[in-house]
Amino acid sequence: MKTHTLLLAATALSTLAAVPAHAKDHEATSADQIAELREQMAALMARVDQLEGELEQAEAQAEAANTAAAEANAAAVAASETAIAAQKKADEAPKIAFKGTPEISTSGGWKFKPRGRLQYDTGFVNAPSSTGVDDGWGTDIRRARLGMAGDMPGGFGFKFEVDVANSDLAVTDAIISYEAGDVEISVGQFNNFQSLAELTSSLHTSFIERAAFTDAFGFVRRVGIGATYGKGDVLVQAGVFTDNMDELSNDEWSVDGRVVYMPKLGNAQLHLGGSLHYRELEEGATTRYRQRPLVAFTDERFINTDRFSANSETMYGLESAIISGPFHAVVEGHWNKVSRPNMFENPTFFGGYAEVGYFLTKGDTRGYKGGKFDRTKPVNPVGEGGIGSIQLNARYDRLDLTDSGVIGGTQDGYFLSLVWKPTDYTMLLANYGKLKYSDAVFPTGTGDVDYSVDVFGMRAQIDF
Repeated sequence: MKTHTLLLAATALSTLAAVPAHAKDHEATSADQIAELREQMAALMARVDQLEGELEQAEAQAEAANTAAAEANAAAVAASETAIAAQKKADEAPKIAFKGTPEISTSGGWKFKPRGRLQYDTGFVNAPSSTGVDDGWGTDIRRARLGMAGDMPGGFGFKFEVDVANSDLAVTDAIISYEAGDVEISVGQFNNFQSLAELTSSLHTSFIERAAFTDAFGFVRRVGIGATYGKGDVLVQAGVFTDNMDELSNDEWSVDGRVVYMPKLGNAQLHLGGSLHYRELEEGATTRYRQRPLVAFTDERFINTDRFSANSETMYGLESAIISGPFHAVVEGHWNKVSRPNMFENPTFFGGYAEVGYFLTKGDTRGYKGGKFDRTKPVNPVGEGGIGSIQLNARYDRLDLTDSGVIGGTQDGYFLSLVWKPTDYTMLLANYGKLKYSDAVFPTGTGDVDYSVDVFGMRAQIDF
């Protein structure tokens, strides 16, 4: 600005200096014109000073605005960094989801959830009085389990659960697992890979007990190592097992395999599967196959092979099921061929069932996941303006324990059940059954071993 002022002043002086010289060649400029010119120059200088002041003020304002903008940008960057740090801290903090009980998880791969279930059964068994069977009303704490399950970083997981029903303590699941992609390896005590009915949790069955053959053929948790491969519609399971924790001192071992194809057909879920089981018994062992009349609160078993010598057992089973909206149907068959020593014939026993079910409440359907039935979640549960889900089921169940000189009897069961689930984690169930026996263990007063038994059972259940 000072440079501009000096230039203007110099220009003005040169103009004034030129006036006398020019007057020598032309007529003299009047004094009024000179005075007017001087006034104009003075006004021009004043205007220049004013503009310089305004320019300095504008530059100061611009500098202040730039400073404020820089400070605001720095504050915004700091706020953004603070928000990112807070979000990162929030992401790293444990998250709690409520699934019956709190499930705690972290972004680092840790997860922990306590778990448990309580099932209280009551009902009656009505057999011909002349058999001398201890029937009538009975009650039972069917299951009272407590445990925990979770995941650890690196693909590892665990599950541990004990059953304390009726003051007894028994380990049910005790599993260490490792998952890598589509493959999961499990070590410990767990269900070996047999039967859709057996592998479906007792929390999600449609009757008070599973199919008769599952208990009769000794399907229990065993200690071993197993692998599961699941991708798309295909599930493959295989494992090598010893025996239950309570009987690990023996020399028995078994191998099991199961394959399931589970495609979706439109809105319907299809299940097709098969399993194979081979069990080598210890030398000199005996075995026995028997079963209760549906309910577990009685110790009476109307069919029973009694103990007989055996070297091994080979079982194979077929599974099929469909779920379509409120409707489901299941058919399973299982064969058990027992190899006996010396000159004994090798018997083959059979168990199987056919079942249909239908939800009476709109929108409800049976749960299915990972090659087995899963939790039913009522669309309109109690507490949210609904009544929960109501399901009606019918089943025919057959168990044949007579073959090749072994007479254990046959049991044909005709069952009806009504299942009410007020919420996801509660259930009330009523179950009626008529069981027809041939070659029953307990004869009537006239020696008859072919007769019928009626049973009725109810269950109250909660899990978390």
